[in-house]
Amino acid sequence: MTNPAALADRLASGLLSFPVTHFDAELRFDEDRYRAHLAWQAGFDVAGLFAAGGTGEGFSLTPAEIDQVVRVAVDEVGGKVPVVAPATGATAVSVAQARAAEAAGASGVLLFPPYLTEAGQRGLVEHVSAVCRATGLGVIVYSRANAVLTDVTVAELADRNPNLIGLKDGVGDVEQLTRTYARVGDRLLYIGGLPTAETFALPLLQLGVTTYSSALFNFVPEFALKFYAAVRAQDRTAVYGMLRDFVIPYLDIRDRERGYAVSIVKAGLTAVGRDGGRVRPPLTDLADDELARLTALVERIA
Repeated sequence: MTNPAALADRLASGLLSFPVTHFDAELRFDEDRYRAHLAWQAGFDVAGLFAAGGTGEGFSLTPAEIDQVVRVAVDEVGGKVPVVAPATGATAVSVAQARAAEAAGASGVLLFPPYLTEAGQRGLVEHVSAVCRATGLGVIVYSRANAVLTDVTVAELADRNPNLIGLKDGVGDVEQLTRTYARVGDRLLYIGGLPTAETFALPLLQLGVTTYSSALFNFVPEFALKFYAAVRAQDRTAVYGMLRDFVIPYLDIRDRERGYAVSIVKAGLTAVGRDGGRVRPPLTDLADDELARLTALVERIA
């Protein structure tokens, strides 16, 4: 699954898993619990697994830890599910991580925005292109924060880099997505990347965004797959029923604290009896009353 075109086809075929990264009581990487979680996730019909992504707290891992997490993921589920590794930070760091991902046996790379600094579209083209040149793997670029790509930029990147296979959207700008799809079409895979992507999945489907990163899949995989199937079938009644009964109340808990988009996923694992553990600073864990609310909510769809 390291052929870029084959990877794009596989990822487009279903829901995408962005697993949490488990830590022990001292907030060190807990390989055993991570492996157990990946094995459970890979037992469901999921199209791809993105290791050490946003939900996986990749932003709090050292480069050595990212490499370790990716290697463990490839070893644990690489034969069943394609593993996509992160590339983060400065261009030189992202290039090194893309090469490390290929060496680790990953199937592809998800390129995150450069760290901290702002850049114009010309600089972003060079940043993304440098990473694409550094690897033979398929690369997906994450458009968000300080690296929001215009339709013209996306088209130039697609022309310059044959192994650029996808755009993950973390903005949700309807006009920009429309412009991008009109200009680039099916040359790229489009992935929904907004927090709790299920909220936006049905309307974004009309804009060419055929799959998304499901954090919910971490702890309610059956529900997440049922929701995805309803989206792809454009079953509005089913989608809005699940939004009303679970997703929107879940968002109400998530929105009580900045950073809870990750914390609530680990809490969700704890709520279903699988021990998600703690998040690393600067994120904070859910309070006891919030975990109780989440547990009661999960029990409603069990």
